[in-house]
Amino acid sequence: MFCSVREYRGRKGEPKGIGQRDLRDLLVRAHIQLGGPIVLVWDNLRIHLVEPMRRFIADHADWLTIFQLPSYSPDLNPQEGIWSLVKRGIGNLAAADPGQITRAVKRRLEQIQYRPDLLDGCLAGTGLITDG
Repeated sequence: MFCSVREYRGRKGEPKGIGQRDLRDLLVRAHIQLGGPIVLVWDNLRIHLVEPMRRFIADHADWLTIFQLPSYSPDLNPQEGIWSLVKRGIGNLAAADPGQITRAVKRRLEQIQYRPDLLDGCLAGTGLITDG
């Protein structure tokens, strides 16, 4: 599991979320670290559908394969299971500042990252993965 978290601090000109370049860079880093092809299952988030991202995917079709989920299909999206685990893991955190929330989310994502049984469960929960 590869992930990136961005904390929005409300500064002028600061992006509120992960942009197309951030996503592209994350995919390239994952490819380098894994040393092999990547298969992604994407929802219909706008950043996944913009033209620069489509060009990037086409330019890297030798190692990047994308499967697009149908519109609004959270039951097919393994990411929903991951976020459920994150929310359950941080419970009733009473954070003193946004940075504390960011650190708690990052810590929980790292814990999940090293638990292949949890990741497998999130994939299996979609019904898209079958043995054999």
